[in-house]
Amino acid sequence: MLMNKVLVTGGCGFVGRHLIKRLLEEGAEVHCVDVQANLSGARLPGEWALFNPLDYEGFHYYDEDCRRWFDRVKDTDFDVAFHLAAMVGGRAMIENNPLAVADDLSIDAAYWQWAVDAKPEKSVVFSSSAAYPIHLQRPDDYVLLKEDMISFDEGLGMPDLTYGWAKLTHEYCARLAYEKHGIKSVSYRPFSGYGFDQDDSYPFPSICKRVLANQGAEEIQVWGTGKQMRDFIHIDDCVEGVLSTMNRIEDGSALNLSTGIFTSFVDFVETAADILGFQPKVVGTSNTPEGVFARGGDTTRQQQFGFEAPTHFRTGIEQALTFYASS
Repeated sequence: MLMNKVLVTGGCGFVGRHLIKRLLEEGAEVHCVDVQANLSGARLPGEWALFNPLDYEGFHYYDEDCRRWFDRVKDTDFDVAFHLAAMVGGRAMIENNPLAVADDLSIDAAYWQWAVDAKPEKSVVFSSSAAYPIHLQRPDDYVLLKEDMISFDEGLGMPDLTYGWAKLTHEYCARLAYEKHGIKSVSYRPFSGYGFDQDDSYPFPSICKRVLANQGAEEIQVWGTGKQMRDFIHIDDCVEGVLSTMNRIEDGSALNLSTGIFTSFVDFVETAADILGFQPKVVGTSNTPEGVFARGGDTTRQQQFGFEAPTHFRTGIEQALTFYASS
């Protein structure tokens, strides 16, 4: 699909910035809507680490809550609408501000109501791995999570707090939008996306910077027990996964963005320290949020669509440490 004119809501956030970079480089006319919500990690155009979108004639920015923008703008000629806008931050945000996160329900509802009127050729919307049942992510019973473990016909399970519930509703709206209005869409379930320009409220930059600041120390602390595991996928791989598969799904169904590899926070710290040439003892803290024990995404369906994340986690850590050390 040609992408001459695209919408990106939440475009000033971590994923949005990287997606917009690719879209502008490929010559798209990008309309970015972002209100710079507190704790979202969003940054104003001109303050992005990798490039300045204002250098591109095709970049148009609206400093506006997307819900108001949807009410105001009814353009009917968007080739693709990438809906990333959400109230989400790191683990502390999800656990300590659950009602703020629940605001995602109104954000996503406003998007689908707009899409019915504006009829973009394709809607690319972001769900989350938080939508998966938490009983499949326990210390005594965890598996790689497959897309069909969530079924709106046969059962859902308990997702991860209000963010998980909001994203489940988002996916269900995508299904209904296709069935009732013929709106073509795909829903992505990203796992732990990372990159060196990510907000410090997320574990990847926080841990990398902590290891770098304590280089040579005998002990380094991590949140929770440190045994909790995540599936870390490089942000560039996430963007490539979206752009290479988005035309293969039309009915709103979901696709993981994952590597299929579990990495504990202890292993993360040890890898970063090894890169820097020391071997600290890694100690967990008991008074910080940990989340589920093990969250990793099965990659079978991604591979069927021809996508496999190529960046090894150690390589991503090395890149980040180099960047932080020189900045």
